Amino acid sequence: MKFQKLSTTLFSSLLLGLTVSSGIVLSPNLTLAQDRDKTPDELTELLKKIDRAASRQDLEDVMDFYSNDFTNSDGLNRESLSEALSKFWQLYKSVEYRTEVKSWETDGDAIVAETVTYITGVQQMKNRNIRLKSTITSQQRYEDKKIVEQEILAERNQLTSGKNPPTINVNLPLEVEVGKKYNFDVIVAEPLGEQIILGAAWEEPINENSYNLESANFKLELLPSGGIFKIGEATENYQDRWLSAVLMRKGGITISTYRLRVLDK
Repeated sequence: MKFQKLSTTLFSSLLLGLTVSSGIVLSPNLTLAQDRDKTPDELTELLKKIDRAASRQDLEDVMDFYSNDFTNSDGLNRESLSEALSKFWQLYKSVEYRTEVKSWETDGDAIVAETVTYITGVQQMKNRNIRLKSTITSQQRYEDKKIVEQEILAERNQLTSGKNPPTINVNLPLEVEVGKKYNFDVIVAEPLGEQIILGAAWEEPINENSYNLESANFKLELLPSGGIFKIGEATENYQDRWLSAVLMRKGGITISTYRLRVLDK
């Protein structure tokens, strides 16, 4: 079976970056905010503006919030981010972005914030609706009301289609050290009964080349145990990975993509 790569990886970093969901590693000389319970009005308003612009798919307005020197932990710059977002919105004609601030600190005149962005969308493909749901946790640095740097800390993305797509539970650590093994389990939550479940799983490194609109090929296999159970090992190049799984039954299909952060020892 073949799916467009954009549909399986969800252009995760992208979705997030553009909705203010990434950032920079905290500097050792950051100043703690005086009132940690109150997000600065400037930051709150900035996030609302970006969410609104992204939800109406206004590329020019969205990119106005990004510095010309913008960098992203996946290797994207301002130009490549804009190109990838444009391609993504050609597929998803209906999207909604909502960002919440988890924490924030100041670094001189800059603000460094950790946020959670929620993204929903609908794509039409061959007379069927494909529903997107994403949650991304990230850090980013704002200077002069512009996003300068972004780093994605965690993300989970899901596509569903059909009247009764499988509900799944995923077991995957948020991060793993180079050379260490990890479990990737994707389990159907509902009782199967006599139902037949088909599925497949795969992984891929995350870098600036991960956002091409190439197709992902995989072979669906019968899953008599009601899930996918894999053991992986973090490679020596310590690139973050996308772990994806697709499960299909008569009532629908579910595709999930999770980010696994790979840490140097």
